Amino acid sequence: MDTTDVTRAIAAAVSIASSLGLAADDAVVLHNSNKLALRLRPCDVFARVAPEGQEVAEFEVRLAGRLVRAGSPMCALEPRVDPRVYRRDGFAVTLWTYHEPVAPRTPPADFAGALERLHAGMRTVDVPGPGFRDRITEAEAVVADPVRSPELAEGDRAFLSGRLGELRRAVDGFGAAEQLLHGEPHPGNILNTENGPLFIDLETCCRGPVEFDLAHVPAAVCAHYPGIDQGLLDVCRQLVIAMVAAWRWEAGDQFPDGRRFGVELLRVLRAGPPWPTLDAVTARLDGP
Repeated sequence: MDTTDVTRAIAAAVSIASSLGLAADDAVVLHNSNKLALRLRPCDVFARVAPEGQEVAEFEVRLAGRLVRAGSPMCALEPRVDPRVYRRDGFAVTLWTYHEPVAPRTPPADFAGALERLHAGMRTVDVPGPGFRDRITEAEAVVADPVRSPELAEGDRAFLSGRLGELRRAVDGFGAAEQLLHGEPHPGNILNTENGPLFIDLETCCRGPVEFDLAHVPAAVCAHYPGIDQGLLDVCRQLVIAMVAAWRWEAGDQFPDGRRFGVELLRVLRAGPPWPTLDAVTARLDGP
């Protein structure tokens, strides 16, 4: 979000929390992209704020509640208020339990164990969700429309469109079992808490093979996850790189330094294997 929207989003979250009897005199921005993550103080509530119409918060709240009740490693909704989506000044706000991080990063074995338990819990929850192919279709639509991706060169547009189609067909060729997935279980969506690793952000939840989720995590995490089809994982890593590349070229993308990231992801796709993980690409761009 830009500075004006951030100010309005914070005001909306603070106003909602205060109206619910939570002491919210201050807000610390934890993360800002298309959504805003806040720590409201002194009540210590984790608030997620998105522009209305650009979120699936109702689905996220419903699914998170069911997963927590099933014992899955999910961050719970704030227990002091009704578990629902609150709306104010054009923003959708959800309120969650705040956890003070106990370490900056989750150890790979703990990360893998938490993701395996989340997947197991998701298999017990009968909730319809979009398929991962729908997300490929969204990326293809961005690439196909010069109005939506005006800065993408025509040669890159043709290349990326072709790769997305090829990779869709390649994943289908494995005929792998599909289930409900987190959708983007990257390191930014797992909290290392006093209660162990907990996942956040189910807005990109979809159905697909578990390798699609694993394509978002560091390679060291995959080494601890049992039963992976390595060939399918390699294809899913390419697919994730291609989809993220498409979104980084979308007009209005608010990912920090997004165009530079989009250029690098196109380079990675053209360079060929071995296929890096997204965190490895980010580390290379951020430098030492």
